[in-house]
Amino acid sequence: MSALVFKNRGAILALGALLLVIFGRPALSRALCAGIVLAVLGELVRVWAVGYSGVTTRADHVTAPALVTAGPYGYVRNPLYVGNFITAAGFTLAFVSGMAAGPAVILAAIVLGLMVVTYAVIIPYEEAFLARTFGEPFAAYVRAVPRVFPRSPKSPGQGVYRAEVIWRAETRTFITFAVVLALLAVRLWVQR
Repeated sequence: MSALVFKNRGAILALGALLLVIFGRPALSRALCAGIVLAVLGELVRVWAVGYSGVTTRADHVTAPALVTAGPYGYVRNPLYVGNFITAAGFTLAFVSGMAAGPAVILAAIVLGLMVVTYAVIIPYEEAFLARTFGEPFAAYVRAVPRVFPRSPKSPGQGVYRAEVIWRAETRTFITFAVVLALLAVRLWVQR
């Protein structure tokens, strides 16, 4: 089951974006602007993480050629997912910015809850792979670095930031981000 969820994580999370596009009601407001800024910040966290982890994050099966503990991985073990969640929270805020509080909270809970459930399945699956692959170094990493709630790193960690992998690794994410922004603009325009 975990392998299936991992392999289809993109499609599962796309369902949340689809729900926002269909049911969200954005409005030109501070909440919309704050949501877009939050979404960009989430993407920047993701880019920072990909610079360390490289293109292996796109595989449909868990893979890791090396244990990376530097950069954002020194603060939190799953910075890609933290970045994704921040981005989704930002887009959610933007898409519900024109809705009444009750429906906005329900839609946000469904969209972000879908992410939480998906990550609750795949993070332990990935970590089991990393434990088998890297043994005690990964166990020490788990003891030192939290799963999703960041704290200051105790050591510089291992790994090197490689900006040259960003475009190759993140093209699909950049396109998806642009499409969601475009759909947000279309929803704003249609609702006028």
